[in-house]
Amino acid sequence: MQSSRQETLVFATLAWLLLGLLSVSWGQARPGASRVDAALSRGVEALQKKDLGAARSAFEEAVRLAPNNPQAQNYLGSVLLAQGQAEAAIGHLRKAAALDPRLAEAHANLGLALAQEGQNHWAIESLERAVALQPNNPDLHAALGRTYSAGGEIQKATDELSTAVKMAPSRPDLHDQLGVVLIQQGRVEEAAAHFAEAIRLDPKYEPGFLRLGVLRSQQGNQEEALKDLHTAVELNPSDDVAQYYLGLALMQEKQPQQALKHLQRAAELNPKSSQYQTQYGLLAQRAGETEKAIAAFQKSVELEPGNSEFHNNLGLALLQSGKADAAIAEFREALRLRPDDAGFRGNLGTAFLQKSDFDAAIEQFRTALKTAPDHADLHYNLGLALKLKDQLPEAIAEFKRALELDPKLADASYTLGVTLWQKGDFAEAAAALRGAIAARPEYAEAHYTLGTVLKQMDKLPEAAAELREAIRLQPDFLGAHTNLAAVLQQMGDSAGAGEERKVAAEIMKSKTSLQGATFDTNSGMRLLTAGDVDGAIAQFEAAIRLAPEYAPAHYQLGLALKRKGRSQEAQREFLKAEKLDPNLQPPPR
Repeated sequence: MQSSRQETLVFATLAWLLLGLLSVSWGQARPGASRVDAALSRGVEALQKKDLGAARSAFEEAVRLAPNNPQAQNYLGSVLLAQGQAEAAIGHLRKAAALDPRLAEAHANLGLALAQEGQNHWAIESLERAVALQPNNPDLHAALGRTYSAGGEIQKATDELSTAVKMAPSRPDLHDQLGVVLIQQGRVEEAAAHFAEAIRLDPKYEPGFLRLGVLRSQQGNQEEALKDLHTAVELNPSDDVAQYYLGLALMQEKQPQQALKHLQRAAELNPKSSQYQTQYGLLAQRAGETEKAIAAFQKSVELEPGNSEFHNNLGLALLQSGKADAAIAEFREALRLRPDDAGFRGNLGTAFLQKSDFDAAIEQFRTALKTAPDHADLHYNLGLALKLKDQLPEAIAEFKRALELDPKLADASYTLGVTLWQKGDFAEAAAALRGAIAARPEYAEAHYTLGTVLKQMDKLPEAAAELREAIRLQPDFLGAHTNLAAVLQQMGDSAGAGEERKVAAEIMKSKTSLQGATFDTNSGMRLLTAGDVDGAIAQFEAAIRLAPEYAPAHYQLGLALKRKGRSQEAQREFLKAEKLDPNLQPPPR
């Protein structure tokens, strides 16, 4: 749960607390006080107003006037620590502790500063001295506990935080911190009890709701998790961590639009978090909002240009939107960063496949298989490329090898069926398509294609049953309705055929949105990949009728027409696509 960020917040909070304690002990300037006393008094007054800038100026003056005054050095170091300048604070705090070895606050603040700088061993030493000097101070025990935790000494951390809770059982923040280390020990229910106690003590204690919500979500109790996380966000809408985990929980509950809203808000609140951008992009991609996904992945890459996975994510989203050239650049960068990754190289091959550069695709898939010879998807993709080069025997061998490695690879069964159908092996094609359906019963395109094959085999009742199942799974599958109409007509059911044609016409009228065009384009791409070029062309043309300015549909139609040998028509579609979206460059002729 972004522990470094939270530790920083906790340390800053404790620094303020210690400063507050010190300011109370110092009090107001005495009559006739020296210039040093006056400067310290002004600094304390500024601290009480939480004006760090004024406090720092006053304490810097005090240090200039009395560099050997331990309180002045401690105050200045404490303010620098509260301002996030731990390195600068350390020198002043070391001096304060050296000047007055019994000044517990100086040892405590020095420990906090050293911890922020990652010097845990020395931080623990300083905090242990502070605890020895003030053994009844719960904040010092808590600070020492957190520092033990950061150093991996979880049992010691638990002991110190338990001591702090016993000393101040009405402090919700201490219950919260103890809950965190109990989770690290796997004592989940004890942790939950402390988070719940923090909330009982303060019903507006947002961190308690946040941690309890995250814990319940990880346990699979999404209903309770959502309640707690919603409360956390209501109490503190500016908490990016709460927004993020609420988004993840909503995603688990299959509420993608609400999840997107909260993940987007998390990214807005903390724009430097590549984790937020990546999760937002993945969910947007899953929800079909490809352009949003691309924008998020681009931000992830900007934040961490050396992260190969981020380049791969961006490449996949670009590929999904039909921007093969841009995708290729990202996959190449991912491979530059991790040259032996077979998955990245397979994705590069898929990008070449989308560009109809089959030779380059085959080269990439074969290179990837040298690294991962038992990777079923790579064999499947190599088979696709070979099929699209009309090397059908080699393609069939690759599909079969893919299925040997992964019998549940539905796409391999489906494409094998389409290839055998195109060869005229209808019975084998039908068997392969049934294998695809067995692996993925909701595979609408497989039911549709099986229905088409059965129609050609003159098995009309079976064909009608498969086409009806395709329609049940995908009610606005235009090709399935038109094919079913033809089958019913052949069966002598003119009324049924007329009804299907009517439904097809209604689909054409109702699909007037970009969403419909995107759906048809994606469906067409799946058909094109499997080699059903005529079916793909019908889907792309339907998409263009719905949204004439939807560039990916024109581009994909161009690819399909090119594959049919209709080069002039294909070029016209490529030019339209490029005009609408300059990123969609025509493939080489």
